[in-house]
Amino acid sequence: MKNFEEKACLCALNRVFGFEPKSALALISHLGCASTLFTLGEKELEELLGPYSRYRHHIRRNAVYEAAAELESLEKSGIQFIGWGEEGYPPLLAECQDPPIGLYIKSCTPASQLWTPDKSIAIVGTRDISPYGKDWCRKTVESLAATREKPLIVSGLALGTDICAHKAAVESGLPTIGVMATGPDSVYPYRHLAFADQICHTPGCALITDYPPGTPPLPVHFLRRNRIIAGLSDATILIESKLKGGGMMTARLAFSYDRDVYALPGRADDIRSQGCNYLIGNKIAEPIISTESLIRSIGMKYAGRSRKDNVSEELTSVFGGRIQADMIEEMAGILSVVQRCRGITVEAMCGETGMSYGRLSSLVSMLEAEGFLSIDLLRRCSICRRTK
Repeated sequence: MKNFEEKACLCALNRVFGFEPKSALALISHLGCASTLFTLGEKELEELLGPYSRYRHHIRRNAVYEAAAELESLEKSGIQFIGWGEEGYPPLLAECQDPPIGLYIKSCTPASQLWTPDKSIAIVGTRDISPYGKDWCRKTVESLAATREKPLIVSGLALGTDICAHKAAVESGLPTIGVMATGPDSVYPYRHLAFADQICHTPGCALITDYPPGTPPLPVHFLRRNRIIAGLSDATILIESKLKGGGMMTARLAFSYDRDVYALPGRADDIRSQGCNYLIGNKIAEPIISTESLIRSIGMKYAGRSRKDNVSEELTSVFGGRIQADMIEEMAGILSVVQRCRGITVEAMCGETGMSYGRLSSLVSMLEAEGFLSIDLLRRCSICRRTK
C-alpha cells in the first residue's frame, strides 16, 4: 500500500513539475521520498518552496487522490506508470540531469524487461524525408539488426524519418520504442494509430510518454519528448534535418548528455542535409561514411559472417553453375564499390575496380538483370534491396 501511495505521489508531482523535473527531484532527494512532500503544512511548504512559488498551491492531498484514481483507471487500459526510482524506470534515462518524474508506458511487455538490450539507438530526422534519407534509414536499421547486440530502436513516432525507423525495426525483428508528445491515451499523428497499436502488441516494444492522459500534441510539448528520446539512447543517429527541427534538437540534447551522435552527410545545397552537415562540421556528430563503419563506431559487431560473405553466397545461389567462381568474386567487388560510392557511373567504376570497360559492363548488365543493381539513364548505379 505504501508503494502505491509513493507511486501516486510521483504521478501527482509529474503533473505539477512536468516541465521542471529537476525541481521535483531535488525536493524528493531532500525529503527522502515524494509522499513526505504531501504531508507538509502550508508554513512548511512556504519555507521549503519560498513564498512566491507557483507550485505551492498545487501540492495538496487531493492531487494524490486524483493521481491514485488515474493510476487505477490506467491499469484497466493496460498502461503502466513508472515513477523515478521505481523498478522498470529506464536506467539510461535516470543518468540524465533532468529525467522525467515518471513515464506512462503502453506495452504487452513488463516495463522492467523493455530495457534489457545491450544498446539503445535513437534514429531521428526530418518529417520531409527524401528517398536518399529513407534508403539510408532502412539500411541503417537493417545493419543494426545484423549485429550480435540486436539494439533497441528509439524514435518519436512522427512522420518521415521516425516512422521509417520504427517500421524498419519491426520488419527486421528489432524492439522499438515510440516516444510521444501526447498523453498515453492518444496517438499523433492519427494516421499512425494502427502501427502504434502494432507496437504496443509486439513483445519488447512500447509507446511511452511523460505527459498525463488528455494531453494534446501542442508544439511546446515536443521538447520534452525529444529529451526523452536522447536520454533513452546510447547513441543518436540523425538521418536528415534542416538547420532547425526536432531531430537537431534531439541530437544536441544527446550531445549535452555526453552520448554519441552520428549524422548522415549530404549535399551542401540540400536543405534537408544542412543540419547534419552543420553538426559534422562543428564536431557535434561523427559522419556516417558507411553502415559498417557506423556499427564499429557504436561498438557493435555483426553476427556470424560478414556482409560480404552473405552477398557472395547470394550471388552464388543465383549464378552458381552458370559462371566461374572468379566472376562471382568480381561481382561481389562491384556491389561493394556501389555500396561505398552511391550513384557511381559504370565508367567511373572501371578505375575503382581495375576492370576493363567491356568486362565490367558485361558483369553489371548481369547484376542488373538479376535485380542486384539498378542503372539509370546516366549510367549511375545503385544497390537494390535484395542485397541488404
